[in-house]
Amino acid sequence: MSGKMCSGSTSIIQAQKLVDQLRVEANMEIQAASLVRYCQEHRRSDPLLTGIAASSNPFKDKKTCVLL
Repeated sequence: MSGKMCSGSTSIIQAQKLVDQLRVEANMEIQAASLVRYCQEHRRSDPLLTGIAASSNPFKDKKTCVLL
């Protein structure tokens, strides 16, 4: 009888782990959808997509390199 109890509790534990994993995956899908929506809403102001104007680029070299 204790063998059946152990087997039953093992399947309950496995089922609980499966439920927990599915909850995590469902939450990831919601977060991914939210991230996609945010990126689409802000794509016009994203410098990686639109580029940076040379006049406002703080990383642009101030001097040109001259080879002799």
